[in-house]
Amino acid sequence: MGNIRHLQIKNISKLLLAKYSEKFLVNDFNHNKKMVRELTDNKSKKIRNRIAGYITKILSKKKNEGML
Repeated sequence: MGNIRHLQIKNISKLLLAKYSEKFLVNDFNHNKKMVRELTDNKSKKIRNRIAGYITKILSKKKNEGML
């Protein structure tokens, strides 16, 4: 089974990728975590890490499919 992600995390991740796709890197979770911290007003470390992880997963999946 895969990871269960809340709809809020998915929606925020997709919104950030739509607006700021050039600021995120494909395989660098730490860089993506810093960018999520700068681009959102989220105070929770756990939510920030989940959003950054989901963004990294989406970007690496697109890279593997040849879409990037």
